[in-house]
Amino acid sequence: MSTARSEAAKGRGVGRALVVLPTYDEVENLAGIVPSILGADPRIDILVVDDASPDGTGALADRLSAGEPRLRVLHRTGKLGLGSAYLEGFRLGLAETYDVLIEMDADFSHDPKYLPALLEAVETCGVAVGSRYLRGVNVVNWPMSRLLLSWLANKYARWVTGLRVTDATSGFKCFRREVLEAIDFSDVDSTGYAFQIEMSFRAWKLGFEVREVPIVFVDRDTGESKMSGAIVREAVWRVWALRLKALLGRV
Repeated sequence: MSTARSEAAKGRGVGRALVVLPTYDEVENLAGIVPSILGADPRIDILVVDDASPDGTGALADRLSAGEPRLRVLHRTGKLGLGSAYLEGFRLGLAETYDVLIEMDADFSHDPKYLPALLEAVETCGVAVGSRYLRGVNVVNWPMSRLLLSWLANKYARWVTGLRVTDATSGFKCFRREVLEAIDFSDVDSTGYAFQIEMSFRAWKLGFEVREVPIVFVDRDTGESKMSGAIVREAVWRVWALRLKALLGRV
């Protein structure tokens, strides 16, 4: 989709970028992922949003930030959900005039080496998405059952919403600030896969181009996956709610 909004986002370049990094029990990964992200591009800062991790992730983030001015930490009172963590981070980033806000996982499944390509793409579109499925299937270390679930979930989400991307559930993406400023955060209440679908869908329906960049997704080596049956069930019904809102002109 190419509209006035999409065209307006083109050619403005990227100044400051903020990676919003939600964490819950990521103490085994955080000390490695932070320098990898910061080393990917000098324009990038990091905001760790920690949901009171019982394994000490928040305390480790504080220690890392004490010696790194490009890293800050937001502590939350409990496990409040992925979607709300990103929205809190986005609000802070928008208030501090970042040009681009980035979503990614803290467990190295989203390799920081792809950040320059995503930043380059978002110079001329509204949202750049790191896609596992743009050029075939590029997922490592998932069992066939998990891979099939993800592939079918993406097919289902695209069929229900009409969203024109191969990886609707990707959690590795860059938003231009104009996109997030146009989205009513108070109306976004999904989490997990559904949050990823909803944010891309809202951007697309508002007229911004959502462009995919191929990545290879490698499942975590350490720590516990946050996937659950509740996250899957939410995604199943939430896409229909998004479609209904769009039909009623509420997206």
